[in-house]
Amino acid sequence: MPLDPVAHLPYKDPDDFIREVTDRIWVDRDIAHIVDNYEPDSIVHTSLGTVVGRDGVIEGTTIRMGEAPGHIGQAEDVVWEARGDDAFLSSHLVFSADEHLVDGRNVRIRKRTVANCLYRRGRMVEEWVVRDELADCLQRGQDPDEAARALTFQGYTGSMLDEPPEDVLLSGVSGARPDEFSAECEMVLKFIDEVWTQRQLHKVGDYMDRDLFLHTIGDRTVIRPERYQSDLLAMVAPFPDARFAVRDVQTNHSPRYAGLRVAVLWTMHGTYRGTPAFGPLTGSPVTVLGVSQFLVQEGRIVKEVRVYDEVSLRAQLNASREDGPQVEANIY
Repeated sequence: MPLDPVAHLPYKDPDDFIREVTDRIWVDRDIAHIVDNYEPDSIVHTSLGTVVGRDGVIEGTTIRMGEAPGHIGQAEDVVWEARGDDAFLSSHLVFSADEHLVDGRNVRIRKRTVANCLYRRGRMVEEWVVRDELADCLQRGQDPDEAARALTFQGYTGSMLDEPPEDVLLSGVSGARPDEFSAECEMVLKFIDEVWTQRQLHKVGDYMDRDLFLHTIGDRTVIRPERYQSDLLAMVAPFPDARFAVRDVQTNHSPRYAGLRVAVLWTMHGTYRGTPAFGPLTGSPVTVLGVSQFLVQEGRIVKEVRVYDEVSLRAQLNASREDGPQVEANIY
C-alpha cells in the first residue's frame, strides 16, 4: 500500500521530512517547531528512562542546545518504513563532528546519535533515542565514571515495560510492518540471536563479510570478524547472562545510502556479575537500549553501526552500588 502524502507533507518523502525537520530544530535553532512536530502526549524513551509529554522534549532540547551551542549534526542514514498508509517509522543516524571549547581550548568531538521516530500524519507519537555519550567524554578528556555520577537513571514506562513482540517481522513495538525484504531481515535476526545472545562467535563469518566494518561507541571502528568477536565479548563480559531482545525492525533500500539497510531497535538485559569493567560488581540487573543499522549487500552484512549509551549504563549501576548484593567472584 503506497504511503499517503499526509504522512510526510510538506516534504517529498519521509527521508526528506526527517532530515529537514531535524535541521530546522537543531541547526536553525527553531525549538518552538517541536510544538508543531510532536503530539502533546508524545513519548520518548532514552537511555536514562522515559519522558512523557512534549514539554519534556522542549525542555530537554533547550538544555542540550545550551550545553553545546556550536553543535551541528548531519544525517548519515535514514532507514524508514511505512506503518500503515499514514504513518512511518524512521531510524535517523546522525553524525556530528564539532569543535567545543574545553578548558580554554578547541576540542574536536565526533559522535553518533540514533533517533527511531514513529510519525503518524506528520506528528511524532513515540521516539526511541540513543547517543554515544562515551565518545563525548573520551574526546573531552572526561572520566566516564565522573560523568555518570552526575546522571540519574529514571526508569522506563509504557511500551518499554512490555514483553518484546512475539514476531517482530510481523509487528514491532511501533505496529504492523510491511512484508518487505523478509529474507534479509530473518538473516539479521538470526545473526543477533546466534552470535550476540547464544555466543556462537564462530558464526560471525557465516553472516558478515570478511571485510566488515563496525562503527560503535566511543567513536571506534572495528574491522574483520576476529575483532568483531573481541568487541562483542568486551560488551557482554561484564554481564555474562546478557540476552538481547529485538523490539522493532525496519528496512529501506536506497542508492543514497549504499543499498539495503536493516535497522534494529534492541535491548540488552543482563546482570553485572562478570568482568568488573565498571567498578565493583553489584549483581544488579541492567537494561541497555540500543540501535544497530546493518548494511546488507548480496545477502551478507558488510557494515553495522551500533549506538548505545555506556555512560547511562554506568549511571544504572551507580544507582545500585551502595546496597547491591554481595557478588561471588568467578572461580571457573
